[in-house]
Amino acid sequence: MNFDFDLSDLHEFLPFLIPLFAVQLALLAITLRHILTHRTYRRGSRTLWVVVAVVGMNFIGPILYFLLGREEA
Repeated sequence: MNFDFDLSDLHEFLPFLIPLFAVQLALLAITLRHILTHRTYRRGSRTLWVVVAVVGMNFIGPILYFLLGREEA
């Protein structure tokens, strides 16, 4: 298996990467907005969830917040 990629090969992946990046940023923005506009959480504090969302930005942080931290309305 050859896994060597050049920057010249990047243009082949851009049609996949750009929408993925846009979805990732949108999910992070929605998550941070929700965290910063609500006072109560099922588990943890506001600071904890902001750190989890930002550090785990690659989908994992926001998904963890919506599954574990978001207080039911």
